[in-house]
Amino acid sequence: MGLLIIAAYYFAGEGLGSSGGFRDVAVGAIDTVSHDYALSNSYIASKVTGEHAPTHTWLVYELLGVILGAILSAALFGRLKFVIGKAPHITNKKRLYLALIGGILWGIGTQLGRGCTSGLVLSGIAVNSLSGYIGLIAIFGFGFVFAFIFKRLWIKKN
Repeated sequence: MGLLIIAAYYFAGEGLGSSGGFRDVAVGAIDTVSHDYALSNSYIASKVTGEHAPTHTWLVYELLGVILGAILSAALFGRLKFVIGKAPHITNKKRLYLALIGGILWGIGTQLGRGCTSGLVLSGIAVNSLSGYIGLIAIFGFGFVFAFIFKRLWIKKN
């Protein structure tokens, strides 16, 4: 990861993360569907009135690389199949609804927090930012606490 973050800063001039890429894809989709609306919205207009399309950014290409890399890796090692990962006592429909709700909350949270956790920790620590170190401690600390509390939702004993 260290070499990857160095390469990202060297070649792209930016760190790693995913929320910015998803934002750029959403902005590009809005601009494609309704250019007039995109120009009337001050947040979106600032991203569509430049010389480059909003989807032609480092983070969008990073996301595409992650997706294609995951598919390629799974195919090479015989793990390419459609599976819904879930606890045995949860239905597929409920799991997909919960994933959708979680994805929406993640999207809102990353925009309110001005970035995702991977970008905070990877890019923050790479530039020796105190917020990167605090984020690392908070992410793993709260992750451990929540896993301990909520593991019973996943592993249900009869």
